[in-house]
This record gives sequence, structure tokens and C-alpha cells, in this order.
Amino acid sequence: MTEIIIIGAIAMVVGLVLGYVILRITLKKRSSDIVKEAEIEAEVIKKEKILQAKEKFLQIKAEHEKDINTRNSKILAAENKIKQQENVISQRFEDIQRKSKDLQTQLSSIEIQKELFEKKALELDKLKKQQIEQLEAIAGMSGEEAKESLITSLKEEAESQAASYVNEIMEEAKMTANMEAKKVVIKTIQRVATETATENAVSIFHIESDEVKGRIIGREGRNIRALEAATGVEIIVDDTPEAIVLSGFDPVRREIARLSLHQLVTDGRIHPARIEEVVNKVKKQIEEEIIETGKRTAIDLGVHGLHPELIRLIGKMKYRSSYGQNLLQHSRETANLCAIMAAELGLNVKKAKRAGLLHDIGKVPDDEPELPHAILGMQLAEKYKEKPDICNAIGAHHEEVEMTSLISPIVQACDAISGARPGARREVVESYIKRLKDMEDLALSYNGVVKTYAIQAGRELRVVVGSEKISDSEAEKISYGIAKRIQDEMTYPGQVKVTVIRETRAIAYAK
Repeated sequence: MTEIIIIGAIAMVVGLVLGYVILRITLKKRSSDIVKEAEIEAEVIKKEKILQAKEKFLQIKAEHEKDINTRNSKILAAENKIKQQENVISQRFEDIQRKSKDLQTQLSSIEIQKELFEKKALELDKLKKQQIEQLEAIAGMSGEEAKESLITSLKEEAESQAASYVNEIMEEAKMTANMEAKKVVIKTIQRVATETATENAVSIFHIESDEVKGRIIGREGRNIRALEAATGVEIIVDDTPEAIVLSGFDPVRREIARLSLHQLVTDGRIHPARIEEVVNKVKKQIEEEIIETGKRTAIDLGVHGLHPELIRLIGKMKYRSSYGQNLLQHSRETANLCAIMAAELGLNVKKAKRAGLLHDIGKVPDDEPELPHAILGMQLAEKYKEKPDICNAIGAHHEEVEMTSLISPIVQACDAISGARPGARREVVESYIKRLKDMEDLALSYNGVVKTYAIQAGRELRVVVGSEKISDSEAEKISYGIAKRIQDEMTYPGQVKVTVIRETRAIAYAK
């Protein structure tokens, strides 16, 4: 029994030893297999990463080469431009050298002639002295005595003829007064040259690519409708490459639409809420620009001490026209003409220039009451403490009031000169703009109407009404009533489409 136990124990020990040895061999083989598999997988990953790195390197290399080619082409174009400029400069330098040589030759010849003239002058002085001595010897009196005798006889003769000369001069002055006045006007016109106005009713907005057109239009046209509703300008997106047409008779609205589009396209965020935000911001910028334009105009013309409201009205002239002629350009030209004419006549130049600049100020007030613009401009000038002769010149330049200062006829004449330049004014444009303005004012006379926009050259009138004041049925009545009044009271070609827009908004803020 003991031997069996001992043999069993030995067998168990031997089994444990064999199991341990076998386990170690198995684990060692398994670990070597895992290491080999890891090495193989690492090699595969390494090859993949190397391939990816090579592909990335080739892609970066291609982009880099493309940038280099683009830069090289720009550098080459710049070098060509510089070479052309160098050629022009060298040619001009050669011309200057040639002219300098010619001038030196002329100067040398002038110096020679001057020396000859001085020699001849000395010779003439000697001859004159000799002649005087001979005359004194022949006449038996000195030169001073001869002068006194001659002066006395000439004085008596002059006194006898003076009366007749005075009468002749007075008659000649009366006959030539009209001619001299024309000469003053002609000299004034010749000294002030300006471009004639080319006012129209469209603006072109350029874009970088036609892809931007789709973003401006928006889904189902919602962006373009929001733009038109906010600015009152018709936005025409057609097949014209890289361009969008902004159509509207009011230059301020067109400028607001153009700047708003520029900011929206530059920013990239184009949706109705963003459009309204940008348009309101641009309107404030335009108001600031109007004031800055007024200040710059006053500084350029040397007109100082103007009331801030007058400066703002001068700035608004940039966005107004008179018979197709830009009003600010017309006023600047009239001011310069008045200054020149006043200088020719010996009058106060600063006052004449001030009156010329302000003479059409009655065309740009915000409320625009039913008064002649000359009378309204005179009232505004009086309101803002301008001097009486300036106010009279403004009010009398169309003869609505009597002229009481010498500046008034000058302003009237210079206003006519500026407006009479060939091509300066077009009455067709003025009547067209007046018709569209009357159409908008007609719609604004209805209760509940917030904004009105005449678009498509007056073929469509869009009327925005307040949703809290006007119901849907009332909006239909307003649309019919406006169309009926336009048909009965106005003259227009074709037909006019009246669109009443009633929009309901619900706004809340999460705080």
C-alpha cells in the first residue's frame, strides 16, 4: 500500500512536471506566433501609412506646383507691365532730354539777341542826346521850356475836346454794355468745364461667379423676395454673366440694395432675417455717408459755417436728380460759375458761391411739401440763419420773389448756364421719375399702408400693409381701390399690377 502511494506521488509529480514543461512550450510557441502576427500586421500598417504619406505628398506637391504656376504667371504679368511702364518712362525721358536741348539752344540764341539789343539801345540813347542838343540849338530854348510850352498847348486842346469825348464814351458804353455782359458770361462758362449728367434708373452689381446667383435667389426665391421687400428695388437675375441688375427710380434705394448685396455676398450668410439686418445697417451707413458728402462738398468749395441740417441736405443732393442731371453736380457747378462771375463783376465771391451751392436746397427736404422748390429753399435758408441776400438769391432764381441783391441775378444766370449745357438734362427721365413717385404717394395715402415700392419701370406697385391694422379682406379692397385710382387719375403705358403684401410675424426672445 505504501509503495502504491509512493508510486502515485511520483507519478503525480512527474505529471505535474511534464504538464508544466508542456504548458511552457505551448505558451512560448503561442507568444512567438503572436509576435510574428504583430510584426506582419505592423509591416502591413507601415506600408499603408507609407502609401498614404506618398499620396498626401503628391497631392500637396501638385497644389504647391499649381500655386507656384499661378504666382509665376502673376509675376510674369507684373514684369511685363513694369517693362511697358519702363519703356514709356524711357521714351518720356528721351523726349524731355530732347526738349531740354532745344530750350538750351533757344536760351543761348535769346542771350545773343539780348546783347545785340543792349548795344543798339546804347547807340539809340547817344543819337537821341545828339538830336535833342541840335533841336535846342535850332529852337533857341532849352528842353524844359519846350516841354512846358507843349504841355500848355496840349492841355488847352484836351479841355476843348473833353466834353465831346465824354458824350461819345457814354453813348458807346450804352451800346456795348450788352456785349460786355455777354463776354462776362462766355468767360465764366469757358472757365468751368464739367461732364454732363448721365442719370439712369438701373445699377449693375458684379459678382465673382454665377454660382452666387443661386444663393441670392434662395430656396423658391425667398431671398430675392426679402431683398426686394426690404429695399424697394427690383432685382433682375438673368443670363448676364457675372452681373445682377438693380432697377429702381430712387438712387438712394438702389445704393442701399447694392451695398446690402455686397455685404451679404462677402459674408456668405444669405437668408431673410440676415437680409433685413444688413439692409437696416446699410441704411444707417448711407445716412452717415450723406452727412460726410455734405461736409466734403462744403470744404471743397470753401463754404464755411453752414448749419448741420443744411450740410445733410447738400449730401442728399448726391442721390437726387433734376431732369436727369445730378443735383449735387449741378449745385457745385452753379457755385463755381457764381464765384467766377462775381469776381468778374467785382462782387463778394464767397457770398455768390454760397448762394449758388444752396440755390436748389428746396428740392431735397425729407417732407417735400407742395411749394415751389425756390420758395421752400428760401424758407429753409431763413430757418437756418442764412443772410438775407443769400435767402433772396435762393428764392428769386426762378423769379418767384423779387430780386433785392446783386447776387440774385448772378445765381439765376449761372443756374440757367449749368442746366443749358448740351446733354445736361433730360425731361423724359424727370417726368418718368415723377410718375413713379406720384404712384407711390397715391398708395401711401391709404390708411394702414406702411411702405410702397414702384418697380419694373412702373408696371408693378408693391404695397406693404400692417398686419395688425389690415385684414386679408381689407387688403383685397385696398388693392382694388389703388388700381382703380391709378386707372382714373394717372396716365401710364400698358398696365400696372398692384400687389398688396400683408405679413404676420411672431417674435419672442429666449433670455
